[in-house]
Amino acid sequence: MLEIAVVLVCCVVLLLSGPARAQTGSVHEPVRYVGGVSIDLTPHDGRLRPAIGVASYQTFRANRTHSELAEGYGWTYNHASALAYWNDTFYQEYLGNPVDEHIAPGHTLVTTSRDGRDWAQPTVVFPAYEPPPGTPMPKGCDGYMMHQRMGFYVAPDGRLLVLAFYGHAEDPFEKGGIGRVVREANRDGTYGPIYFIRYTTHADWNETNTSYSFYTESPDAGFVAACDALLADRLITLQWWDEDHGPKGFYPVKRAGEAVSFYHRKDGNIVALWKWALGALSTDGGESFSEPVKLPTLTMDGAKVWGQRTVDGRYALVYNPTVHSEHRYPLAMVTGGDGIIFDDMLLVNGEVPPRRFFGRWKDYGPQYVRGIVEGNGTPPGDAMWITYSMNKEDMWVSRIPVPVRYEVEGAVADDFNDVAPSDHVPEWNIHSPRWAPVRVVEFPTAEDHSLELRDEEPHDYARAVRVFQEGTHAAIHCRVRAGQVDGLLNIEVMDRYGNRPVRVWFDKDGRIKANDGAEMRDLQAYEAERWYDIEIVVEATPFGHYSLSVDGRAVVADAPLAEAVLSVERLSLRTGPHRDHPTRKTKNERPHDPLPNADERTPLAVFHVNAVRAWL
Repeated sequence: MLEIAVVLVCCVVLLLSGPARAQTGSVHEPVRYVGGVSIDLTPHDGRLRPAIGVASYQTFRANRTHSELAEGYGWTYNHASALAYWNDTFYQEYLGNPVDEHIAPGHTLVTTSRDGRDWAQPTVVFPAYEPPPGTPMPKGCDGYMMHQRMGFYVAPDGRLLVLAFYGHAEDPFEKGGIGRVVREANRDGTYGPIYFIRYTTHADWNETNTSYSFYTESPDAGFVAACDALLADRLITLQWWDEDHGPKGFYPVKRAGEAVSFYHRKDGNIVALWKWALGALSTDGGESFSEPVKLPTLTMDGAKVWGQRTVDGRYALVYNPTVHSEHRYPLAMVTGGDGIIFDDMLLVNGEVPPRRFFGRWKDYGPQYVRGIVEGNGTPPGDAMWITYSMNKEDMWVSRIPVPVRYEVEGAVADDFNDVAPSDHVPEWNIHSPRWAPVRVVEFPTAEDHSLELRDEEPHDYARAVRVFQEGTHAAIHCRVRAGQVDGLLNIEVMDRYGNRPVRVWFDKDGRIKANDGAEMRDLQAYEAERWYDIEIVVEATPFGHYSLSVDGRAVVADAPLAEAVLSVERLSLRTGPHRDHPTRKTKNERPHDPLPNADERTPLAVFHVNAVRAWL
């Protein structure tokens, strides 16, 4: 009987202790994704439904031969961005190399914007490192580079510090590091002197053998106090850990991952997230963290993950939900109400433009996402802002309205007349490259506005998508004006998975065309600078059909769909053809020449759209 009692006690202990060890929200699993949605690896958007109203803007476009149109250097490896909002201005920091990742030289730049749409030419804030004369190069190193996990810090007195990390190529970590540099951003757009704020002392770097003074040498007492405050903040400086493990005791972890992001949950605890789906928990305000654990419900690789509390009091995680490290797309998000449980995987950016320039380790897709670190400012409006690189080549930001939604109820009727040209376009998902912008304009009159899609981009396009109420039957109407007869505008009706059963386009040969099942039909000519009323009626059944009228005249009647769908929910306007390259089989390390005319604008094409309606 004693043996039986012992066995029973052991079983009870196991039953009680087992779930506790794995309890969601505890140190054993700080966060959990409970949604059943995952991505389809084939299309760029993963067949995810879009978070409604996301506007994505290209902030910097690399240009090798016309550097004056880029940053003045013509460097084509650009990556590792950070974001802050200070002095009523967005600040985006990123690093650049001439061609390849981790190959010298390297510098760090900042670009700014008042509204998040229009960005200034970048300024080099930390130039390529020049060591003091006679400084020996460590064995195995080949020049100097920049690396950074943290870009900005708003000090208690309101000063903005800009930071980055100098190291040796091609491994800047640990003994390859030199140290972290800092300078102050002034409100007039200038920057103060560069100082080191922390040396890689365990590699014997200090003020005697480096190119900049230590911050305590600054004559500005306020700047020194701001740096002191930063060094004393163990939560903020946790972002430095994987570049500089440093002496024991400086960081609140004994072991961590790469590229931490963190947020305060509603229960007051702090969640830390790293690459490769690692997470940890702090219950003492960031003074210490639990041992990092693998989060089994988050699928991710060496691309970064961003977590934050949004202005509506909810939480969001943004990441690439794939383990294909060379193919980092789509950029997706999950949301939750308490910072522990997350659901509803949605699309943030599913566009993957062609990589124009080859370079080492230039993975495909929108990646290395960062948002605004707690304390680094809150932009006006009900939205969260994130930043990332595209193909490790160009820089982007996305504005994500909150609360995050993916469904629309009721009819859509957009005339854009209440939208000022300076405003973001409500309810529309926008893909807006610098050479193919999308925005509302006062056209045809100051009172009668329209959505304008411009395109001078040889390897990308302008795109605007309107989600409407999902249904098996839908009628969609819009007025379209082409500014020329040699541009391209695709008008497509889509389902929740991104399938395109209805495809109508104003083609480059001056003809309006549409699909008839798998075939293309030439319908009629179109004229430049004339408005056309387009109406599409869709029956989205397994053997569905659609009809199309132009200016009230039926030009397609009961034509079979291009592909079978069970419902429709989106109108897509796009100034370029549909793309599915790169694929997951495209080798990112296979060298190629720059794409044809990569640095040249194409002849301008302009399209205007207004009076957009959709109803069931």
